[in-house]
Amino acid sequence: MPDLSVTTSKALWTFHPWIIAMMAGAMGLSIVAIFGVIWFRLSDDARDTFTLFQRLTLLAFFGTVLWLLYRMGTVRVTAYDDGLRIRNVFKSYRFDWTDVKALRFRAGDPWLQLFDAEGNRLGVLAVQASEGERAGKAAKELAAVARSHGAG
Repeated sequence: MPDLSVTTSKALWTFHPWIIAMMAGAMGLSIVAIFGVIWFRLSDDARDTFTLFQRLTLLAFFGTVLWLLYRMGTVRVTAYDDGLRIRNVFKSYRFDWTDVKALRFRAGDPWLQLFDAEGNRLGVLAVQASEGERAGKAAKELAAVARSHGAG
């Protein structure tokens, strides 16, 4: 697979879900606000009972949760002249158009499914049923772009 950070052409089409981005942002702000209030409402004596290790553990936990929410809020799919780039929560993927064999988004599917040349199936989390009509339209547009660039 080619280097994910390198794109040789300008983006032709991109899609990212609004609902998930808004939900992730609201959850992140809520977590920071609620636990910030709790921490500062603790008495100095209560805060002093936390060891450095416990404080670092709490920061690592909240950092991980906020990082996951950030990744959820930034899922997207982008089409370029030379291929397709997909950013899911944990991993990003890049496919040449010749490696994209099918895109499927049937009623009842939670998100768009991409089938590659090796027979693997990948969920494209950016195009998901929670977006309703907007996701259906995006799936059709992406399929048209894929066909026009030689995808199977």
